[in-house]
Amino acid sequence: MNVLIKICGMRDADNIREVLTLTPDFMGFIFYSKSPRYVTSPEALKQIRFGQNTTKTGVFVNASEEYIMQKVELYDLQAVQLHGKESVELCSSLKSRGLIVLKAFQIHSADDFKNTAVYNRQVDYFLFDTKTASYGGSGFKFDWSLLYAYLGDMPFFLSGGIGPDDVLAIQGINHPLFRGVDLNSRFETAPTIKDYKLLQQFIKQLNEL
Repeated sequence: MNVLIKICGMRDADNIREVLTLTPDFMGFIFYSKSPRYVTSPEALKQIRFGQNTTKTGVFVNASEEYIMQKVELYDLQAVQLHGKESVELCSSLKSRGLIVLKAFQIHSADDFKNTAVYNRQVDYFLFDTKTASYGGSGFKFDWSLLYAYLGDMPFFLSGGIGPDDVLAIQGINHPLFRGVDLNSRFETAPTIKDYKLLQQFIKQLNEL
């Protein structure tokens, strides 16, 4: 199985165009004002042509459905990633609008997977990230052996501190619902600027059998 690739925290137009040539499955844009990767140049993003194989994804934290849909329409988003305490009802409503919905959960212990149960079938993917005092973006991993305590029904992405040296560890994940990885800060030369060669090498190695 090929591992799905989501590259998140993009903002610079030239860097976006360059990274798109790698054809990631998802590309994430953060619409959370407290993030250093918050999207601040809407016109530049709107002018970039995306291929059919990359799903344009908006990342939100405790935003209203109205705000989310404004960004969906403005940027022609096909997916949303919800990183806060969003309700089951909001997730279900967004999915009913034809959006791919990823719901993030912060993981520190096996008990944290219990929080996923009420979201089963209300989203398309879960995303398991490192527990922090804020909402993601720590650049640190959680204990990936905890993934085997997840007994839910929804496929999931792995997030949190994944870097160029994690290929073998990711290839070793043998969970039937593991689908993809979320790449961000450890592939950057500066906030929002991704290192093309590091990403290229990582993606090539990850999906080599």
